[in-house]
Amino acid sequence: MYDIIMFDLDGTLTESAEGITNSVIFALDKMGIQETDKEKLKAFVGPPLDESFMKYYGFDKEGAKEAIANYRIYYREKGIFEAPLYADVEKTLVQLTEEGKKLFVATSKPEVFAKQILEHWGIAHLFTDIVGSNLDGSRINKDEVITSLLERNGITDKEKVLMVGDREHDVIGAKKVGLACVGGLYGYGNYGELQNAGADYIVEKIVDILNIV
Repeated sequence: MYDIIMFDLDGTLTESAEGITNSVIFALDKMGIQETDKEKLKAFVGPPLDESFMKYYGFDKEGAKEAIANYRIYYREKGIFEAPLYADVEKTLVQLTEEGKKLFVATSKPEVFAKQILEHWGIAHLFTDIVGSNLDGSRINKDEVITSLLERNGITDKEKVLMVGDREHDVIGAKKVGLACVGGLYGYGNYGELQNAGADYIVEKIVDILNIV
């Protein structure tokens, strides 16, 4: 049914909470805010950073921009690699490619970082293209990333495309563009969030995607 599979990165391919929460703590500290509750900061995994800094810490756009700049100081040096692959990710991706599926990454994370991470874990070669946001903050919403990916790769038959993500932003973005979407419960979202956003399928483990495609 689906020949093209798009994957979110954080919370879908990589267990990235450690690197992201450490980077947020560093950024907040630079802004004079002491935060020690890493569980609370897991809400930063997935959504655009500016959105999260404004939503959870009341920053305006300029404040969020400064926070992101501070976040990247830590992230570039350490946080980027504090994000191991989930169990069975590589095995699942290899099986999908062996079955003739084309794989892509569509993430709100800056594209340059996404490529570094996937190369670090040795799976970048399994993807036809890796598309993310720009460092200047443009193309950050998931629907914008997905649209850019489709255009960049000349994909027009949306019925053959499946998006895989772990948060409502992935589902909402996919739906805006007209794609079916799988929600993964192994990531940082939950059943209610994914169901309410309109996920077509909800799976417990990434390997369960093989039963859908």
